[in-house]
Formats: sequence, C-alpha cells, structure tokens
Amino acid sequence: MLPHRPITKQLSNLEISQAAKPLQIIEIARRAGLRLEEIEMYGSYKAKVLLRGLERVQVRPQGRLILVTAMTPTEFGEGKTSTAIGLTEAMGSQRKRVMLCLREPSIGPIFGVKGGACGSGYAQILPMEDINLHFTGDIHAVGTAHNLLTALVENHIQHDNALGIDPDHILWRRVSEIPDRNLRHVQTGLGGHGYLSRETGFDITVASEVMAILALASDFADLKRRLGRIVIGKTKDGKPVTAGEINAVGAMALLLREAICPNLVQTLEGQPTFIHTGPFANIAHGTASVLAHRMALHMADYCVTECGFATDLGFEKFCDIVAPSAGFKPEVAVVVVTARALKVHGGLTSAQAMDGENIRAIQQGFANLEKHLQIVKRFGLTPVVAINRFRADTDAELRLIQEHCISLNVRAAVSTVSEQGGEGGLKLAQEVAAALQEKSAQYKPLYDAAQSIPEKIEAIAREIYGADGVIYEGSAHADIEWLTKNGFAGLPINMAKTQLSLSDDPARKGAPSGWKLRVRELRVAAGAGFIVVLTGNLLTMPGLPKQPLAEKLDVDDKGRVSGLF
Repeated sequence: MLPHRPITKQLSNLEISQAAKPLQIIEIARRAGLRLEEIEMYGSYKAKVLLRGLERVQVRPQGRLILVTAMTPTEFGEGKTSTAIGLTEAMGSQRKRVMLCLREPSIGPIFGVKGGACGSGYAQILPMEDINLHFTGDIHAVGTAHNLLTALVENHIQHDNALGIDPDHILWRRVSEIPDRNLRHVQTGLGGHGYLSRETGFDITVASEVMAILALASDFADLKRRLGRIVIGKTKDGKPVTAGEINAVGAMALLLREAICPNLVQTLEGQPTFIHTGPFANIAHGTASVLAHRMALHMADYCVTECGFATDLGFEKFCDIVAPSAGFKPEVAVVVVTARALKVHGGLTSAQAMDGENIRAIQQGFANLEKHLQIVKRFGLTPVVAINRFRADTDAELRLIQEHCISLNVRAAVSTVSEQGGEGGLKLAQEVAAALQEKSAQYKPLYDAAQSIPEKIEAIAREIYGADGVIYEGSAHADIEWLTKNGFAGLPINMAKTQLSLSDDPARKGAPSGWKLRVRELRVAAGAGFIVVLTGNLLTMPGLPKQPLAEKLDVDDKGRVSGLF
C-alpha cells in the first residue's frame, strides 16, 4: 500500500530527498529481476547494469511502451519528469511490473537556470544529489571521447595530413558541459609556429554526436560502428572524412566502455529506474538510451519513458528516429498539461499566469493543447492528458481543462504526484491502463526514409509545427546539396528548434499559423544516424543567466549539499 500523503505544506525537493531512506541498490536490482553478477555497484544506491544482463533477458517478450511528453512548456517546465516518476510509482503500487527510463541531467542547466532534474516533491528519483552532479561519470566520458577525436583530427593535419583534410572544413567542434557563451566561437592555435590555427567553437556536451551515438547504440559492436561513421570534416575536393579513417574508434570506445552500461537507481517509492544518456530534445533527440529501454521492456510488463520537452520535439524524434532504428512500438503518450502553460499560450506572461484564476486565458490556450494531441494521433498513438496540478491552480480551472479533454474524446486525469507521490498518480494510472486495454494504437512514423531531405523537413514543418512552408537561409541549400551528393539523404531529420514555441520563434505562443520555418544550416551526424537541421536562432552552446543558480549552490563542512533544488 502507498503511504497516504495529505496535501500539506511542502518540503523542498532537496529536503525530501535528504530525509528519504532508499533501498540498497542490490534490492532494487533484485526487484528488476537482475542477478548480482549482472550489476556493478557504484556505492550503496546506484549501479551499472552490464550488457550481459540484456543478453540473458532479451529472450523474454517485450513489455508495453508508454511515452510521457507535454504541451509546449513555459521556461519553468511543466513537470514532465515528475509525472513520469509519479506514474511509475502509481503503477508499481498496483503491483504492476513497471520500469522507468529517464535521461541523465546535464550539469549545465542545473548550475545555470533549471536547477535539479530528478523530479519534484514525492515524485523523485534517488540518490538525487548524485544524479544531479557527477553521477557515474558518463557525461564526462562522452566529453572526453568527443574532445579526443578533435585532438586526433588536428594532430593528423599537423603531421603530414595523409587524408588531405581541408583545415577550413573541419566539422568536428569541441564540447564543454558548462554553458559558456564565450566558447561559441573561438580561435585556436594562437601559440605561433607548430600550431594549427583555425576558427572553431564549442557545443554543450549533451549536444555531442557521441552522446547521441551512445544513446542509440544497440550493443558495443554497434557503438564502434557508429563511432567510425562520424564525419569529422571534408577534403579539399569536398569528400567526407570519418573518425574511422582517423583511427580514433578504438580509443573513443575505450573511454566509453563503462558509459555504455545503463545506470540503475530507484524512485522515492522503490521502483527500479534506468537513467542513461542525456541528449537534449531541442538540439538532440531527447530520450534515454536504446539499451536502457530494451532492458526495461524485457524486464518489465510496462516501460514508462520521458521524451524531452513537448510532442513537437522529443516525442516526434522518438517516433521518427529512435523507434524505427530500435524497432520499438509505443502505444500511449501521456501529454502533461498545466493551467500555467495554458494561460501563457492564452496570452499571459509567466508572472501573470501565476497570479490567480483566469478562465479566459486557459480557454485561449487550448489551441496549443489541441495541436499537441493532434501530433500524438498523427503518429498513431493514444493520448492521455495528465493535468499536473500546482498550488496556485483553482478547482474551476482544472475542471475546465478536464471538461475540454472530454469534449475532445481524450482521457484525462488531474495529477498530484509531486505532493502525494504514487497516490497522486493513481487516477492517471487508471486512465493509462484503460487506454492500453483499448489496443487501438497503430504507431507509424511521419515520413519515409526514402524521401528527399527537403521533403522530410517540409513534412515536419507543416504537419508537426503547423508552418506554411520552409525558408532556407545561410548555408542550408549548399548543405542539402552536399549531403545528398555524398549519400546522406536517406537519414532521418533531427530538428534543432526552440522548445518554447511550436514555431522557430520562442515569442510565438499558442498554435501559430501564417509563418514559415527558417532553416539556416544542416549538419550530418552519420554515426548517430540523422541529419541535424538548425532552425531559427537556436544555439548549441547555451549561456548562463544574469544570476546563475551556481551562485546559490554550496556544500557545508560535513559535505551536506544546499541550494540544489
């Protein structure tokens, strides 16, 4: 039975986490059906699951896949991670064999603008402090492998350049996990004679193609194949040069040999949880690793997974990139909705949206919700709306949202998982179970891989974003020509787009119409297996805000963390 948690004055996320008494990770592994020799413990409360564990369990039938996505969020986020955690807790309390798959939080946003990313309140994963900081070192391994390749490329050019790489067309940049706007554009090699001087820049580590490769690899051999396909630059006659030709694969794979193993932790209520890889959904594909999903689907009857940001980003990319590559067939999509976000998409500022009841603004914001429900249905999945309740929400606002969902013939439930844990997600779990029982889902990708690059971009722009078409700017036309000429046209599309709007302009709220998607650049991620399309003004290296959260973080003389979230 779940502990009854009346809605009272809430402790901070950090206070709840620090007061928790998690189970030993050996017990969590046992609950997941793992054997002791299949895990490598990192202390008492986290472990890596060795790939031999998947080899043993993959003969079992696959469980059912539930995606958790959202409407277009505000800058605060709408509680998608906590909803995924709370749903898992609720299903676990009903004695369902369920596992959760989440991405590893990036240190950059934690120290910059977002704070901790392990859920909230009583819908959290543990150990929260470890997960939000260095965890098991996977992100550091990705950054090291990525930057090693950069060093090997420049070293190759410095020593005879046998492959004929054009120094002006090196495509492989460097990465850093800390957002630093001054690293977006840099000049390297200023030490004088013997240095390769060139203009380049840094991306945030979670945007690295190495991170995407780690997330999409099906096994260690596949990881190495993908690493070898990375395009690091061009020759003077425009031919692609790969990491395999640089002889970088073995060393990079060595740095990733532990990072490829999924990380096992637990929810606050003891459900097994995989946290593995951390690709952002606005600049990468935005879901946990294929290996973590595959393990969860073979170990449990249900796998709950969070797709980054809204249906136009992480969800679309899961359906068009991850699922076709891995052979997954999602059935239900939980769409997280808040009164706050509806008000913002109804014309209010974020501050106004938190300032009392506003029925009219919610009604005007329904267009955004309806568009996201259409996107879910376009992929053949059944939507279930999770109305994530905040303290400022009124009963009239929540009732209005529920009634609107009913009018659309969409299942919906109010969720209070942050304040009540699994108990607050029981109604949502019931609606999800009912949707699964209908067996009406017929998952299908948006486009065919054989379509041209412009056709695929146009399909996403029109059918997902609601654009009237596409405008190509900057190097986009030349990029498409080069990609097509060199055999990359059959890859799926990974749109890099703002998460704050269905359009490429974060200021456009609701469900904007009468606009065209601006595409400025295309990059090949041949190892990951997709083409990155940069739209609008989105940056692949964020900057810190005026008052970064790093200024509030601290640790006392006894090692106790404060200010994390």
